[in-house]
Amino acid sequence: MAHDISCGTRRTLTALLLGCTALIATQALAQDAGTGSEESPYRLSPILINADGQADDDANSIVAQELWTGGKVATSILDTPASVSVVTEKEVRDRDADTLEEVLNYSAGIHTDYYGTDDRNEYFLVRGFQATTYRDGLTLGSMRSAREEPYAFERTEVIRGGNSTLFGTSDPGGTINFVTKQPRFERFGEVYGSVGSPRNAEYGFDAGDVLNAEGTLAYRLTGKVQDGERDYDNSRNDSRFLMGGLSWQPTDATKLSVVADYLKRENTPNSGGYPTDREYDRDEFFGEPGFNDQNVERASITGLLEHDFDNGLNLRANLRYSDLKSDFGYVYLLDSLRTGNLVERAYFGGENTAEELIGNVILQYDRSFERFDSSTLAGLEFRDASTSGAPFYYGPVFDEEGNLVGRAIDPIDVADPVYAGAPTVLTPYELRDNDYSTQSLFVQQNLSFDDRFIATVGLRHDWLDIDETLNGVRSASDFSETSIRGALTYKITPEVSTYVSYVESVAPPVIGVEPERGEQYELGVKYQPAGTTALISASVYDLTKNNVTVAVVQDDGNITRELVGEQRVRGIDLEGKAELANNLDVIASYSYMKSEVVRSGPIRGAEVEGNEFSEVPRHLASLWVNYTLPGNDTRGDMTFGLGARYVGSYYFAISNDTGKAESSVTLDAAFNYRVQDNTTLAVNVTNLLDDQHVVGRGTADYYNPGREVAVTLRHTW
Repeated sequence: MAHDISCGTRRTLTALLLGCTALIATQALAQDAGTGSEESPYRLSPILINADGQADDDANSIVAQELWTGGKVATSILDTPASVSVVTEKEVRDRDADTLEEVLNYSAGIHTDYYGTDDRNEYFLVRGFQATTYRDGLTLGSMRSAREEPYAFERTEVIRGGNSTLFGTSDPGGTINFVTKQPRFERFGEVYGSVGSPRNAEYGFDAGDVLNAEGTLAYRLTGKVQDGERDYDNSRNDSRFLMGGLSWQPTDATKLSVVADYLKRENTPNSGGYPTDREYDRDEFFGEPGFNDQNVERASITGLLEHDFDNGLNLRANLRYSDLKSDFGYVYLLDSLRTGNLVERAYFGGENTAEELIGNVILQYDRSFERFDSSTLAGLEFRDASTSGAPFYYGPVFDEEGNLVGRAIDPIDVADPVYAGAPTVLTPYELRDNDYSTQSLFVQQNLSFDDRFIATVGLRHDWLDIDETLNGVRSASDFSETSIRGALTYKITPEVSTYVSYVESVAPPVIGVEPERGEQYELGVKYQPAGTTALISASVYDLTKNNVTVAVVQDDGNITRELVGEQRVRGIDLEGKAELANNLDVIASYSYMKSEVVRSGPIRGAEVEGNEFSEVPRHLASLWVNYTLPGNDTRGDMTFGLGARYVGSYYFAISNDTGKAESSVTLDAAFNYRVQDNTTLAVNVTNLLDDQHVVGRGTADYYNPGREVAVTLRHTW
């Protein structure tokens, strides 16, 4: 009964919020009607989407003014009723961020690298929950086993909190949207080379130009080659990336772009872990050379169409086809099973393929009236994907009394490692094929009253069909899910906006399990000082997720999923980015998160209700400062950068009984020297003091990435 009352209360609050959105806006219109003012210092341009593209200069500024997100939300960040972070191309270059975790390190409310160098996937939590990744507003879905290449993108956009109404089935933590580099109708380019430690060499280029005399056809070609190692023995970190795009713009109102890209990664994403009895050197390797590796190959082609009908009606259509192949394997420690220095091991791996076609069509109609502006957005989306997987797992074999009777791979002496050789027989423990089909309809209405109030209401419905064949047994299921979104923004001044919002999320469903649903209430304020390039934001929120299951590592090393029930995070996010006095850039953030398991049965026999989440620190903070010393007749500009990242203590497991990560501060540094007008030499150091601490614990310990040094020479034109 208590649960029913809670659900009813939340639904009542939702209805009140949506109702109040319309009521307050109507009252404001009535109150201002008697003023007779005809002055209009600013109109509703924040929710009008310009088909010619965004005005932000991502290559030369750390402060973004607008969002892209595939045209699904208001473009102005100041007037977007959500907590937002945008990491521009300049910020990525200044910090030399080579992975998504590094890109997000200085954004509020995001915890990264909690699995250390185990980067088979990209690991990050937003407001304590998983977040879903998108590219140009289209979900990456089954392509997530490929770590994205940051060099491919103009920017990375983060919208915190559930966003299923805008983006479809998604995790409640937030939305990560990558904006692909597209051709520009001008000549431009850059080439760079970089060397560093641990041993790493990479080379990249990004160039484009207009192809015809009429100036209606342009191209862009982007590529990167990396040959490197990690900070432990018997490792590699290699990648190849190539992307080409063509854009045709016959008139100012119409633009069609086609972008094709290819990504190949070959790396060693796991060293086997480290025993938990003491701190070991990072360079030690307890896996198996030649078996601990991962190979990923992905190709995709994307079409992006924009058309302005010149009567307030705009059309956007996006289509992407992707194909992926991946395989991985690693041997890892089972530290709970050891005799002296002899530690048992297990191995895990698999082969996967995925194929996906996804697209959408979005219409937006904008009208301006005497007292208010209207923007109506409606769209349809579809996705067809198929995946196949053959995961394998082997560990020690026990009898009914718990006695060790056999093993699939020899243990290792952690004091004097001698490798046993890679497993020769790999038998999948399951064969799984899945087909996914999704059709979606969504609509969003924005109304701006007297340039002060902006009311936003959104509705989306998704139809999902899943067909699964597991070890030759076929099953199917269909889901029909609705999500809503409501918000009210109040412009106190042209520089300050406040908002209140309610959003919902529906996680991608699994056969036999109710979809995980999330809902969030949020209050926020944003400040954009006039005459400066700066944006400061603050928000408080209450984020809940229901029908939760969690991954649990069993004593034998196997991983199972167990029902938790309901989880909640309440917190605060503060973030500011500013370019001051033409020579000082500042990026700062602070987040507080109070996580709690609200409702759950026992996990592995342990009661977890009232516990905190795993990998969710109470406090996160970061600060990055760039200071530029202008050049003179004898030298060029010199820019000095220094950053600090604070991560508070957090539990390793949801049971809260396997230990906690200690709070830590990690320093990063950068130096950039302008050799010539278009040539720079940069030195970047991540984890400047080579701090080492445990960031994750399962069957073994995992450390944070060690110190990395990169020296980069870059030439632009």
